[in-house]
Parts: sequence; structure tokens; C-alpha cells
Amino acid sequence: MTIYLVRHAAAGDRYRWSGDDLERPLDERGRAQAQAIADFFTGRPISRLISSRAVRCTQTLAPLAHRLGLDIEPTPALLEGASGDEAAELVRSLTDTDTVLCSHGDVLPAVVRSLTVDGMRIVGGRGCEKGSVWELEVQGHDIVSGAYRGMPPIMAA
Repeated sequence: MTIYLVRHAAAGDRYRWSGDDLERPLDERGRAQAQAIADFFTGRPISRLISSRAVRCTQTLAPLAHRLGLDIEPTPALLEGASGDEAAELVRSLTDTDTVLCSHGDVLPAVVRSLTVDGMRIVGGRGCEKGSVWELEVQGHDIVSGAYRGMPPIMAA
């Protein structure tokens, strides 16, 4: 099994957005990143999509959800400002299914740190740029390694 952690795609400048930050949508670059993320997962046996309810997160997974015919399951554990421990506990509970989770730049590094403390080894570099992917390898019920895949390339239309 594999669990994937996705940081939401580009959503413009939060300080220029006048509405509720949960409603801030992807910008043009973010929409292209969301398509690239869907392309990245082509051919992988994904069975669940779980996300922060922030619009930028659900829009990041929307092309993938459409492609796979899956619903996006919102959870408060992945909201910006949520407890990294709570989010890591959610990730630990998913070792029996290939899942993609989408969250924010404060939550995902906390999850990776928590899993590392539990014994997950990091393969390669680290990062958390917008639109990037972490690939977590599961053996049995243990998350044994995490590889930062960065941002999938955006293909020209």
C-alpha cells in the first residue's frame, strides 16, 4: 500500500484575498498543477481521496477525483492550523488502502516529522512546495519510508 500527501496547489496571495480564507480558490497556475497531480496518479491504484475542506485543497484533488470517479472526503484533521499529531494519526489509520490526502504547508511537515519520530525513514530530500507530493511506503501496518516527489511537471496544453 502507498499513502500520498499532497500540498494544495497555488492559490494566489492570501493577503490579497478579501473573503474567508477557506474559500480561496486555486489560481491559474494552481489549476494547471491540479491537472499535473491528476496525471501523476494515472495508473496508480488509488481508492480514497481525503482532504482539508479548504476550497484550494478540494480543487487540487478535483481533477483526480473526476478521473477516478471518487468522492473527496473532507476532514478537519487536515485543515490549516490543525494538530500535526491528529493529522499523523489519520495517516497512520490508512495503512490498509492506497490513499491521497491533501492539506496545507503547516500540517504536512508536522505529519512527516511525527512519522519520522515513529521510525519512518526519509528517502531523498525534503520539501513542501505548493502542488508537491510525498509518497509514503506502507509495509503491513507500518509506514516505513517517505519520499518527497516534489511537484509533478505541468504539461503544455
